[in-house]
Amino acid sequence: MHDLNLQALEIFRTVAIEGSVSRAAARLNRVQSNISTRIKQLEQQLDKSLFVRRGRGLTLTPDGELLLAYAERFLRLSMETSEALQAGRPSGAFRIGAMESTAAARLPDILSRYHALHPDVEIAVKTDTAGGLMRRLQDHDIDIAFCAEPVSFAWAASRQVFEERLVLVAPQSFPPLERTDEISGRTIVAFEAGCAYRRYLEQWVLESGIVPGRIMAVGSYLAILACVSAGTGYAVVPQSVLDVIATKGQFRRYDLPEHISRITTRLVWRSDYGSTKLDALKDLLGDRSHAE
Repeated sequence: MHDLNLQALEIFRTVAIEGSVSRAAARLNRVQSNISTRIKQLEQQLDKSLFVRRGRGLTLTPDGELLLAYAERFLRLSMETSEALQAGRPSGAFRIGAMESTAAARLPDILSRYHALHPDVEIAVKTDTAGGLMRRLQDHDIDIAFCAEPVSFAWAASRQVFEERLVLVAPQSFPPLERTDEISGRTIVAFEAGCAYRRYLEQWVLESGIVPGRIMAVGSYLAILACVSAGTGYAVVPQSVLDVIATKGQFRRYDLPEHISRITTRLVWRSDYGSTKLDALKDLLGDRSHAE
């Protein structure tokens, strides 16, 4: 069998991620026929079927899943080798995952300074819940993540970077919450399951003896705050998000117990991952804690 080349592996990986030849072609700026030919050649070279068609998309076969795992390693090693030979200058793609609150309130200033210092780095930010970020990190879909505690995976290393303070927000139409049982039965507005802050909210509800109403899953903090302002229900949000969004007078804010309100955000990366891009980010963030 001939050696696999990195370009073929990159095409294969892109098709696997996009689940479509047409989307992969658009992402790689190639014609679809070229992508299809390269995938067919790769399958012939390996004597394996790598994809099966499911409806209008493509799904990896078990052999395809195995190849994707190795392709991720080969491509990552190739990039790290190039960096090492470029006198240690950070360059190339840097895929950063972050919770939406972190992306909105914490990262703009940090990434602006990072870009000024390292203009050869191409930054792409993807937002997700804490659980989604850890899955993306393990699947090599992102290089690093800003994720709320706890982070306890054998394959991951991390360090503390921010501390967030969560506050309860309720509509102006709600009565002043002198007792927590006054919101029993009312709707909770939150991100989907997997959101770290939602877990803290559910913990507080349980500890406080509040009878939860239904949960409305919403996909952004702007939408969450709009729902609260409209009287739909109550939510828990980081103070840092409220600081960057004009929300004065639209709802009531309430402090939460200390053990619920103080949440640490960590910079997380795979233990087997290292790059000058990550090192530069660590330097920029400062030595707030030792890596675990």
